[in-house]
Amino acid sequence: MATLEQQRAQDAWNKCAHYTKEHVNLAKGLPALIMNSGLMQVLAFCHEKGGANEKVAEDLRTWLSQRFNSVLKDPGFESMMESLMKTQSADYQAITAEAFAWLRWMRQMAAARVN
Repeated sequence: MATLEQQRAQDAWNKCAHYTKEHVNLAKGLPALIMNSGLMQVLAFCHEKGGANEKVAEDLRTWLSQRFNSVLKDPGFESMMESLMKTQSADYQAITAEAFAWLRWMRQMAAARVN
């Protein structure tokens, strides 16, 4: 059975297969944006921007909904936002921590795959 780190790595590797340099730059910048503004604000920003922003955010939402299926049942933007607004503080912090952990892998995998 794969460790959680291996699962994150595999998921990031699979999802970044069709990324471009733009996606890589976005993945590299998302952790700082989340740290400064918060997860929900960044998800809303990416959705509003669309394009590559939304694709990276969608991949993140999909991972988070798999990891926290009891709280985040649907990776769709509106459903995810509604669920995040209703989560307990401890769950929200755990979800944000998981976003950082997955993005660490995505930053590395996307940069390695896209030249």
